Amino acid sequence: MTQEKGKKRTTIKDDKQEMEKMCENTETAEEKEKRKLKSCSAGLKVNSADEEQKQTSLHEDHPDSREQPERDDIYELQTLFSLMVQRHEGETCDGRFHGEGVACFEGGHVYKGMFSRGLMDGHGVFTRAGGLKYEGEFVCNMPMGQGTYTWPDGSSYRGEVYNGLRHRTGTYTCAKTGVSYTGQWDQGKRHGKGAVYYNQDKTSWYKGDWVKNNREGWGVRCYPSGNIYTGEWKNNLRHGEGTMRWPKLGQQYVGMWQNGVQHGHSTHVWILTQADGSQYSQSNQYTGDFYQGQRHGWGTFYYATGAIYEGEWSNNKRHAQGKFTFKDGRVFEGELVDDQMMMTHNLNGNRSPAPLCGNGSSTLGPDMALNIEYLLDMIPERQRDSEREEVESVVLIQGAELRSIYSFYSRLGGTHSPDNVFVLTRLQLWRLLKDSNIHHHDVTLTKIDRFIREDATTAEVRSPFTPILLRGLLSCLVAVAYHIYHKDMMSQKYLLAACFSKLMEDNILPNAKNVKGFLFRQPDCAVVAVNYLKKCWEIYQVYCTVSAAPRDDQTMTCRHLLWMFKDLHLLDNKLTTARLLEIITAESRDPSNLSSCLDLEITFLEFFEVLLGSAEVKCQQVSESLEESQSLSSPDAEAGRDLTEVEASEEISQTTSSPSQSTEKSSDTAELSSAEDVESQQDVKTKVSEEPQSAGHTEEYKDGGEGEQTRGTEANSRELEFRIQTIHQFFNHFFFPAFEHHQLVSKKMKEEKLRQEA
Repeated sequence: MTQEKGKKRTTIKDDKQEMEKMCENTETAEEKEKRKLKSCSAGLKVNSADEEQKQTSLHEDHPDSREQPERDDIYELQTLFSLMVQRHEGETCDGRFHGEGVACFEGGHVYKGMFSRGLMDGHGVFTRAGGLKYEGEFVCNMPMGQGTYTWPDGSSYRGEVYNGLRHRTGTYTCAKTGVSYTGQWDQGKRHGKGAVYYNQDKTSWYKGDWVKNNREGWGVRCYPSGNIYTGEWKNNLRHGEGTMRWPKLGQQYVGMWQNGVQHGHSTHVWILTQADGSQYSQSNQYTGDFYQGQRHGWGTFYYATGAIYEGEWSNNKRHAQGKFTFKDGRVFEGELVDDQMMMTHNLNGNRSPAPLCGNGSSTLGPDMALNIEYLLDMIPERQRDSEREEVESVVLIQGAELRSIYSFYSRLGGTHSPDNVFVLTRLQLWRLLKDSNIHHHDVTLTKIDRFIREDATTAEVRSPFTPILLRGLLSCLVAVAYHIYHKDMMSQKYLLAACFSKLMEDNILPNAKNVKGFLFRQPDCAVVAVNYLKKCWEIYQVYCTVSAAPRDDQTMTCRHLLWMFKDLHLLDNKLTTARLLEIITAESRDPSNLSSCLDLEITFLEFFEVLLGSAEVKCQQVSESLEESQSLSSPDAEAGRDLTEVEASEEISQTTSSPSQSTEKSSDTAELSSAEDVESQQDVKTKVSEEPQSAGHTEEYKDGGEGEQTRGTEANSRELEFRIQTIHQFFNHFFFPAFEHHQLVSKKMKEEKLRQEA
């Protein structure tokens, strides 16, 4: 070791960046994030008692971008400076520092590490007088390669260094605030891909693109409140396309941003809590133009109540021209000023408040407006206006009864609605048409669906869940009347009005509300059966086939239905082919002609009702055994009932299987029943158990009349329970397991065929 006492000048190049104060916010542009996300009230202010007794008002707090600007707390390194060596201890070569050594500089700076030809070169530790320390690789006096900067307060950078600057990849951590950044660097600045955590709990962070210390490009920002933005950034602000979610407020914005606020064509959704049993959607939604954070321009607002506003907006309020469709189908179209409708007519449904679709002469309210343009096209042009007026007059005369029919059928199969508003579904429309014997006029329900489809898609036409407003029902009935009666009414002056009058007199008024079929005939059983609609709809679609040209929609015929029962091995000595055909033709014009229906197309309603009819036949023995067990009056009655149910369940499992698979299928039956089906069965059992029970045998004999009434109530209760058990048994132990087994076998056969062909 030698000691250099003379002063020797050595220049140590360091960071060219000016030093900023420790733990100071370096991104003043982020103060702009104090701007609010202008998602203000979407209040519905309609001065009409008939429209809303409870006006929809969404005066929520603004989902905010009121997030505090982040403190990056990124220490910078000091500028270049020259140092004078005061003392050196270590190895030398040719009078120059070479090898391992320690150099002390003026001002208190110290280097300990490797030297080469008088320069710091290799691994070493340089400590400034102020406490900043660099430990890592040096090349010709420059920190270069892998290294670690450590500040006096414990903050650190660990990663790659180039010419004394953080470069390529590395991690910076601030000891005071917990801010940390891991990612790419360029010439001392965050640049490229990187993630920064703004607090120690890591609940506030950004992951994405950086450009010269600014969030720019694509990235995800999670705020301490839990709000999350995913999308494009520019100069530390949300800018471009992006999505903001406010989980606590139940809101989401998807679309364009400019300088941190919503701007451009976008969608904002308010997710609401849905009341049990409500028909309404779970959210309010606005899709349209935003300007500087506010709904401004053209847009559509879908209210959770079912109402829809389409039109112009100004500063978050409906303004100028717009169209408001109320939840019951009524329509206001006209001018709005400052969120208020400018109207002189009332909206009780008897008069049109404003011209609708250019037809200001209509005698019907907008909720009853007929869409029959395609029918009027078949009428000579000079007669079209008078034809419309006459058929509207007939509809108006029958208006009260038609509203009553709509209300009646829209409630079939439902329990209750907290908002007391029910919307007819296509499934219920089919039931109305069948109750009215429309299918007795050589027209199937599937044909009716095709010529009343209007602008609906094929999926909407076939789906049993498609909603139909009152005006849709009325338009449907006018169309049906024309198609089945126009040949008989050609001599009438007003063809459409004559056809509709005949339909009402001969079909609708005498038969509507007299519910037939297996689904809705018994309300309590219908509530149970509708729980199986969704899964049966999926199976129905599997067995549908593509129709011949020119149609490309998928349909099912009665013949396909028979094949399905055969493929699933559901036919037996009780449910024979002949018995199944009797169920299928039960509502036909000639039920005795069993083969006449084979090639007729059927809707999902007819498919599902055949299943329910088959359940009554196939599970009859189970119901009888349950009834016998319940009639036992000994103390061992309950035990006997349990045993009977177990035996019946085993019998059902065996009957479902083919002879070669009965053992395997009986063990798998329980697994094939879905949890949803089991829960629905338990719910129904609970409901049945809550029915009024008898007061006991002693009270029965006190009054003979009361005793007879009580026994009748008990009998009805038992019958209801038997029917409910029948539905559950058929679907959970016969139909669904058989379908799953058939699908599995078919899949294995296809795989085996492909394997053999390969």
